[in-house]
Amino acid sequence: MTTEPRYPHRARHALIGALMLALACHEPGLAATSTIGRTWPIAEPDAMAEIEARAARAPSLASRLGPRSTWSALQAAPLGQTRVDRVRSLVPFYTVEEDIRLPDGRLLYPKGFTFNPLDYVSLPQRLVIVHPRDLGWALKQARFTDFILLTAGDALDLSERSGRPLFILEERVKERLGLTVAPVIVAQQGKKLVLTEYALNSRLAPKGAAR
Repeated sequence: MTTEPRYPHRARHALIGALMLALACHEPGLAATSTIGRTWPIAEPDAMAEIEARAARAPSLASRLGPRSTWSALQAAPLGQTRVDRVRSLVPFYTVEEDIRLPDGRLLYPKGFTFNPLDYVSLPQRLVIVHPRDLGWALKQARFTDFILLTAGDALDLSERSGRPLFILEERVKERLGLTVAPVIVAQQGKKLVLTEYALNSRLAPKGAAR
């Protein structure tokens, strides 16, 4: 014998409410939202618009630094023009300028110690050093991994126009390699560097040149 609930209509309402809640929680795409209390529209400014406005008001970097032609960081070391073809070699000895010690204080290399870096490392790329007027020749001679160094001109502008990264010849590199003329290609052979100088005014690069 079953006993009817005392309030059958309340039981039915509670059951229907529970089923609706279950459907709302498990049926994909269904969601219940409600607003309690007062609401106000968001009044914060757009972050991106604020950043763009501040950037527009900021002083131009170019106006403070001046034209790139005057930037000291882009000033290349000048070289003369190669008059005759020549090949010479160089051992790039390096002399330690101060004592080099281990963390525990023991002396590893004393000041004045001289060594050849090529005893420990190898250079997979060559240095192709040219005047800007010879850049077309350099682009044909250079491998993909080679570095092209300019003795003058705007390396950034020429990089954009040629589609290849270009660099300036730094004074310390000029002195380190004993460079005096260009075009010249510097390549490692064993424990030494071989510098091949090309006289382009008289003819094209010598046949059989190392590439």
